[in-house]
Amino acid sequence: MGFKCGIVGLPNVGKSTLFNALTETQAAQAANYPFCTIEPNVGQVAVPDPRLDKLAAIASSAKVIPTQLAFVDIAGLVKGASKGEGLGNQFLGNIREVDAIVHVLRCFENDDIQHVSNQVDPVADAEVVETELLLAHLESLEKRVPNLVKRGQQGDKESKIAASVLDQALVLLREGKPARLTQPKDDEEARVFAQAQLLTAKPVLYVCNVNEDEAADGNEHSRRVFDKAHAEGAEAEVVSAAIEADLVTMDMDERLAFLEEMGLHETGLARVIRAGYDLLHLITFFTVGPKEARAWTVEKGSKAPQAAGEIHTDFERGFIRAETIAYDDYVALGGEAGARDAGKLRQEGKDYVVKDGDVLHFKFNV
Repeated sequence: MGFKCGIVGLPNVGKSTLFNALTETQAAQAANYPFCTIEPNVGQVAVPDPRLDKLAAIASSAKVIPTQLAFVDIAGLVKGASKGEGLGNQFLGNIREVDAIVHVLRCFENDDIQHVSNQVDPVADAEVVETELLLAHLESLEKRVPNLVKRGQQGDKESKIAASVLDQALVLLREGKPARLTQPKDDEEARVFAQAQLLTAKPVLYVCNVNEDEAADGNEHSRRVFDKAHAEGAEAEVVSAAIEADLVTMDMDERLAFLEEMGLHETGLARVIRAGYDLLHLITFFTVGPKEARAWTVEKGSKAPQAAGEIHTDFERGFIRAETIAYDDYVALGGEAGARDAGKLRQEGKDYVVKDGDVLHFKFNV
C-alpha cells in the first residue's frame, strides 16, 4: 500500500529539488521562479529497509520487492490560496488527496535564490501555509457546526456526535491552531472527525532545508521549526536538498563515503520516510520465499486478515490463519525451517494484531 505524502511549501524553498532527489527523477523541472510546478508530480519511491535484504539472503529469494511510498509534488502556494489566489483552488484539491503533508521550509541563506517575502523566516513561512489550510475550512465549519448542534438537539445521534467533535475543531481553528490538536472523546467521534477530512487535521512533517554544511546539526532556523513542531504535535527533520540532489548521481559506495564525509549516517530520504511512517502509524510486515521476499505496509493495530487483504482481497475474504515468525527469530534461526524446529513459528487467528517485522504466510480458502 505505502502511503501518499504531499510535498508543499512556498515558491523557491527547494521543494522540487527535494522531490527530484527523493524520487530520483528529474520529473519536476526545478526552475527558480514561482509556479514552475503546476501539475502535481507523483513519484513512487521504494522504502529502504535493511531487514528485507537480510530476509531475502536467508531465503535465497530470486526477487526483492520493497514496499512503496508515493510523494506528490504540489504546486507552490502563496498567501490568499484559500480564496483561489495563485494556484489556490488546485492546491487545496491536491492536499485533500494525500495522507500526510511534508512541508518543506527554507532554512538556508542564499542571495542567488529569491525568497517570496525577501527574508528567511521558516516559522513565518509555515504559518502562511497553515493559515491558508485553516481558512479553507473555517468558513464552512462556522456554518456547519450550528446546524449540527440544532439537529443534535432534535435527537439526531450522528449530528450530536459531529457537533461535539467539530465544535472542538472550530474553537482551535478560530485560535489559529491546527485541527489535528482536536481530541475526540471516543471511537465514534474519531470516526466522524476523520470523515470531515479537515486539511489541518492531516499529520505534518516539517522538512528544514539547510545548506550542505549544516545538514548534520541543523541551524538556528531549523531549531525554531523543531520547537514549533513539538508544540503542535508535528514531526520535523533536517535535510539538505542540495546534498540529496548530489547523491542521486552517485553509486552506492560513493554515496556512503560522501555521507560520512558530511557527518551523516543515512540519506535524507531514509529519515523522511521513517518520520512519515511514524506520523501515519504504519508498520511493515514481510512475505518471504524462494521466488520473492517482499515488504508490505499496514497501519499499526491492523489484524492478520487486514494484512492478508493488502496482498489480495481473496486472502482477506477466505482467511483461515497466518503462520507467523518474528523477524528476530527468523534471522537468528536461519529461516522458516529453523524457526519451525525451534517452535517459533506460530499459528495466529483472525484476531492477531500484526507486529512490525512479522514474517507472515497466509492460509486461506475461497
